[in-house]
Amino acid sequence: MTLLAVGINYSTAPVSIRERLAFPAEILDSALKDLWQTQEITEAAILSTCNRTELYCRLESPNPQILIDWLAKNRQLQAHDFAQHTYSLKDHAVIRHICRVACGLDSMILGEPQILGQMKTAYQSACAAGTLSKQLGRLFQHTFNTAKKVRTDTAIGSSPVSVAFAAVQLAQQIFDSLSEQTALLIGAGETIELTARHLHQQGIGRIIIANRTYEKAHALAMQFNGYAIALAEIPDHLAEADIVVSSTASQLPILGKGRVESAIKKRKRKPMFMVDLAVPRDIEAEVGQLSDVYLYTVDDLQNTIDQNMQARRQAAEQAEEIIDTQVQHFVAWLHSQGAQSTIADFRQQTERLRNDALEKALLALKNGANPEDTLTKLAHSLTNKIIHTPCAQLRAAGNDERHDLILAARELFNLTNNT
Repeated sequence: MTLLAVGINYSTAPVSIRERLAFPAEILDSALKDLWQTQEITEAAILSTCNRTELYCRLESPNPQILIDWLAKNRQLQAHDFAQHTYSLKDHAVIRHICRVACGLDSMILGEPQILGQMKTAYQSACAAGTLSKQLGRLFQHTFNTAKKVRTDTAIGSSPVSVAFAAVQLAQQIFDSLSEQTALLIGAGETIELTARHLHQQGIGRIIIANRTYEKAHALAMQFNGYAIALAEIPDHLAEADIVVSSTASQLPILGKGRVESAIKKRKRKPMFMVDLAVPRDIEAEVGQLSDVYLYTVDDLQNTIDQNMQARRQAAEQAEEIIDTQVQHFVAWLHSQGAQSTIADFRQQTERLRNDALEKALLALKNGANPEDTLTKLAHSLTNKIIHTPCAQLRAAGNDERHDLILAARELFNLTNNT
């Protein structure tokens, strides 16, 4: 049996290929069952995200073409349309790869945590579909434990590497508690949505979202119990904001020095933290000259992000060492499985010898034999029966000069030289 992985990701395939090989949640169960029923496959799981699609299987043949052909058939494509974008991994390489993926070491953003949740979803889906068994199921559990250890023992996820996260972290450094603050977010794109999400997770007191299209602002605000306004309403609400984050596609500044100065006066000089994530800038540079205003641009945050990315790279080196050790542990477990059938056979054989000897001893006691003599005879009989075959094999090994077998026996039975 072989562990085999075949997949594509953001570094091997363009989005036009990735989207055609993706597995939406509503078809994943049927796809898993179809994959599992493919000849030679005994276990199967599918990880499908916007950045990767990977098949993890245990099968009789190490031939990745089996999985490529299945992908083509299931996704209604020709194999030559995507085969050059795929990669395949076998056995130990699969174990290492799945651990690296779960830890975020193979992600577009180094150390990002979302992939672990996506990996757990893939595992749960395979469990629900009934396509996992002992080895692949155990590998997923081992992978989750490895990812937890990496998160606990390294700083792989502690340093923000997105401008949105960096902005929120900076706000936390300026304000004692975000729960008492109001944030005004200008825009409704991906960056503002991510900023709103981070602020919400950190317990921000209130969120106001302003956008040129009120409907978009309202739809985003609803996700975070926020309040939506149009851009034209910003002057009426600016003084309420302790935190202002702006990221629009406007070619002209949205906030000028005069407007912010008026808001500061209404706030009675209460400080305002402002982050301009837009290019071109949404907030006039002169705003930074005002007292009680802390203005940061995307370049200011980029320096922080660069430093944090370097910290993540250093943490990633530690993570790789942890993964190396954990891969060895799982490989050792796999190797131990090869001995299980031999151990079971040996145990059954010994139990048969024990039962035969015990049956004779009980019969002797029933017929009035002396208990002490019966127990002594039982012990001698059982010992002789258990060691008879190994001793015979060792004698034959001595006659044939099979010193390797003799040495193996000494190790197996943990024998030491008599002194």
